[in-house]
Amino acid sequence: MVQAKGPGWLPNEAYYQCRFAVLRQPLGFARGAEILADDVDALHAYVEDEHETIVCVGRAHLIGDDSDGSQSDFPGASGPKTPAFSPLSEDKNRPAIQIRQMGTLQSSRRMGLAAKVLHTLEEKAKEVFSAKIGLLQAREEAIQFYESAGWTIIDQSYSIPNVGPHRSMMKVL
Repeated sequence: MVQAKGPGWLPNEAYYQCRFAVLRQPLGFARGAEILADDVDALHAYVEDEHETIVCVGRAHLIGDDSDGSQSDFPGASGPKTPAFSPLSEDKNRPAIQIRQMGTLQSSRRMGLAAKVLHTLEEKAKEVFSAKIGLLQAREEAIQFYESAGWTIIDQSYSIPNVGPHRSMMKVL
């Protein structure tokens, strides 16, 4: 079953361990790179296995009215910035959320868990933030997954240093 928490919930160690193991450790990042300063302001969804190990995580945050969505992909403001989301230039697309930090442990993939986490984040974002659209930056290997969930590519490929090629995607919620 998918658990959903926040805003106002700070993820626990088990949640962060899953996020680190899937998204940061394989790239050689040190522990702590999986923690984002605004995690307490975000929605979080996750799945635990029968041993109460968190095996799939994801988060969504509201993109501020004064933001174009560009941001550092790493904790703090010193990292390289991701590109702006062009749909945010139109007022009709706000409020908007960004999905980030989606990941599933290798041993729990191909079971539909990420699809459930993504769907939960989309639904909760409409409920909590009144979100009209969702935006995200997908690693190339995840694009097909997001397309199967109704997300559309909205830009050209770009690379995030130390992470790799990405595409920005959007979904009307």
